[in-house]
Amino acid sequence: MYLRLTEEQRMVQQTIRKFVEKELMPLEQEVLRNEREGRTGLSKEKLEQLQNKAKEVGFWGINTPAKYGGADLGQLMQAIVTIEVGKTFVPFEFGGFADNILYYGNEEQKEKYLIPTINGDKKSCFAMTEPGAGSDTQNIKMTAIKDGDSWILNGEKTFITGGNEADFVMVIAITDKALHQKSKGREGVTCFIADRNMGWKSEYIHTMGEGGPASLFFDNVRVPEENILGELDKGYNLGLEWIGFARWMVGAKAVGASERLLKMAINYAKERETFGKPIAERQAIQWKIADSAVEIEAAKWLVYNAAFTLDEGEDNRHLASIAKLYGSNIGNRVVDRVLQIHGGMGYTKELPIERWYREARLWRIYDGTDEIQRLIISRNLLKGHVKID
Repeated sequence: MYLRLTEEQRMVQQTIRKFVEKELMPLEQEVLRNEREGRTGLSKEKLEQLQNKAKEVGFWGINTPAKYGGADLGQLMQAIVTIEVGKTFVPFEFGGFADNILYYGNEEQKEKYLIPTINGDKKSCFAMTEPGAGSDTQNIKMTAIKDGDSWILNGEKTFITGGNEADFVMVIAITDKALHQKSKGREGVTCFIADRNMGWKSEYIHTMGEGGPASLFFDNVRVPEENILGELDKGYNLGLEWIGFARWMVGAKAVGASERLLKMAINYAKERETFGKPIAERQAIQWKIADSAVEIEAAKWLVYNAAFTLDEGEDNRHLASIAKLYGSNIGNRVVDRVLQIHGGMGYTKELPIERWYREARLWRIYDGTDEIQRLIISRNLLKGHVKID
């Protein structure tokens, strides 16, 4: 066991950190201004500029296989990069890793969807959640009915990240109702790749956060047979893989934001004075800082362990749930403490703390709620799927 980053990992970490500080953080006020005026994030032109700069430094497609032009640096490096990018709320990612299940596509699908997504020419989203089926995936209602060499999709998906911006969606629908019921939702559903121009619609869901998710509406949307991703009636497993990958990434994002917020709190505590002394000398403030530092360090290593285990080719789902549960919760605790340290200023829109406060609350819900993670973790232990050493 070697609990230190290698020189190569540190080099990548420092390179990404400089990119975030130089290219992304200066855009935060622009993002905040856009959001106040009813727009989301950055313009398409600005994002393309950032994408080109990311390619120049050689880190576009962190986990994309080299044969597709990616860096192929592995999951632990992905965790390191995600933590650094998490230190800003500017909506930018080093592309090519999010569409992990597209690698299960055939060569034609990879050419049409995977490669353009890797290159940043197309945007995708994944749609499983429905108004009546969040964590309870066996309650999915969307149907796909065979019609000649096509399938007709009907139903609604909701809370879909990136659904308003996506050029295509990977959507889960019931293709065998009897099998779906018999298997309690684990079979009888299929994943389809549906281009926006096939007819599905999207609309923003207004939330307490920014960059809202979308509801997607399918009204007799015709999708050709060739757009089935993976195997017929086996789409549930693809859904689990998508979600499972994302879980520890939520923890990584929370760690990054928490590190930035803690640094803000430390700097402010040294500057802000009450009754003739910096508040950094007050025990109440010191303990908030100490507790945050301890929890951030613990969450970071939980994320690293989940990612490292995946790099080793081992099943990391249990560890991913732990990293997601703990990371998202400490993210909420840290931002709450940091806002308290800043007092009234932390509550204003002059500082980004209130924005993170709203965004952090979502971390405990999407990609599996706290309750679902606790269910998974306890079930694994009680049924003996995971042993305590």
